[in-house]
Amino acid sequence: MSQVKIYGLRLAVEPIRQVLSDTIHDCMVECLKIPTDKRFHRFILLNKEDFIYPESRSEYYLIIEVLMIAGRSESTKKQLIKSLFTQITERVGIANENVEICLIESPAVNWGFRGMTGDEASLPYSTSI
Repeated sequence: MSQVKIYGLRLAVEPIRQVLSDTIHDCMVECLKIPTDKRFHRFILLNKEDFIYPESRSEYYLIIEVLMIAGRSESTKKQLIKSLFTQITERVGIANENVEICLIESPAVNWGFRGMTGDEASLPYSTSI
């Protein structure tokens, strides 16, 4: 199980929202081996006065948080982060300097979905790759 939150300026992100979502999802499918139909993205689009960031960043500055069940290897997590940087630059045109990524893991028991806790659920993919 994984969910993604994308924070950015409304005026900059709205026009690229779909390609950004597709790019992030493709990276997660490739690196985390999640099923293609398991896309959980939330865009938190902010007005300029609500999103304070360093002057060295552009209006395309993004913060991407990936929430996921713990268990994936360090190499898998690094692969995901590097893939996101590469693909966002290539497919969306946002420079690496404007992207910050944080993977946030918690044990399966801390998740709840489909009426049960994550440790009770049978997922169609592994969270320990």
